[in-house]
Amino acid sequence: MAQKKVVLAYSGGLDTSVILKWLINQGYEVISFIGNVGQKENFKEIEDKAYKTGSSKVYTLDLREEFVTDYIFPALRGNALYEGRYLLGTALARPLLAKAQIEIAKKEHASHVSHGSTGKGNDQVRFELTYYALNPEVKVIAPWKILEFLNSFTGRTDLINYAKKWNIGIKASKKKPYSEDENLMHISHEAGILEDPAFKPDETIFSRTLSPKKAPDRETVIEITFKNGTPVLIKNLSANTKKSGALHLFMYLNELGSLNGIGREDMVENRFIGIKSRGVYETPGGTILWKAHRDLEALTMDKEVMFLRDSLTPKFSQLIYNGLWFSPEMEFLISAFNRAQEGVDGKVTLSLYKGNVTIIGRESTNSLYNEKLSSMDEAGGFNALDSLGFININALRLKAHHAVLKKRKARVS
Repeated sequence: MAQKKVVLAYSGGLDTSVILKWLINQGYEVISFIGNVGQKENFKEIEDKAYKTGSSKVYTLDLREEFVTDYIFPALRGNALYEGRYLLGTALARPLLAKAQIEIAKKEHASHVSHGSTGKGNDQVRFELTYYALNPEVKVIAPWKILEFLNSFTGRTDLINYAKKWNIGIKASKKKPYSEDENLMHISHEAGILEDPAFKPDETIFSRTLSPKKAPDRETVIEITFKNGTPVLIKNLSANTKKSGALHLFMYLNELGSLNGIGREDMVENRFIGIKSRGVYETPGGTILWKAHRDLEALTMDKEVMFLRDSLTPKFSQLIYNGLWFSPEMEFLISAFNRAQEGVDGKVTLSLYKGNVTIIGRESTNSLYNEKLSSMDEAGGFNALDSLGFININALRLKAHHAVLKKRKARVS
């Protein structure tokens, strides 16, 4: 009887290395999948470790370009912002990783997929909802929700002892007193010492952004060009530098944001499963891009379309956070947002300085702004007498409401 195949989302860390060997000891043939979404890792080293630990095959895929074009930019076009603050870096990467994992499982005729996410967090939901959406027949092995595994590994010491028993390499470096997740969009810091919401993170925690206090004492002026709500060109006007191409321009924005101390966010958020958690995020490029995009929309997007789209943005953000990227409601929203972005073309000029992103100019051939019509110094084709009837009509219901209210108060007295 042939071994059952399982494709494991593998990071090379202690947890997934133990899971890899544990799955093998459970009788599975394990194929490891390593997804490069912009984290700073030695992928060859991780790949070698997977083979040494027992993987029959290892897939290492560079997903960075797809991450930017098919996940970050669609989120940008919908101004996704979870609970008004979180730019969703981790949440955006998970469906991409899970999708690649399912594609490998199909190629390898593997009936099972596995991940190392815990039963308390959001990532278990994001991975598994994507698995089932893209392959309803797939079988998911989530060790941190299997009683046998939980009884065997009650803490980090048990994991280390298991690794030593099976000659799994363990890095000697001191474990950070908090956890991190890094990709092209951001790096997050949570748990451990950060679980106290009153604890102030010191500068040793931040790795993606320079402290605003230490950022250059001079502004960096840049210009971002958009086409249909998507960035297509970055010009650094302070250094006479240009960057185009989705991946290259996003990486360059990360560099500029990092240098200028931009993109830090410290917040308490609501996880999908109902637990509150504290997250410290660094999102330099995304912070710049979101602010520029929003500003251009104000110039080019119809008022009622903008109001309607903005009413849907919280739901859109929640869907991303909750792992429902491949849901029918997400398809609907993305289609609607893309339609609303037609004509969001133009340039936005920004000043980057010591943690601040300041808009200093914008222009578009599709601008709905009429300087003469807006002017306080000339009529510009506007008839002020029209406002008289406009206000009278809008005041009708207010007059009726307060007349009834006055009578009601009189009866009570």
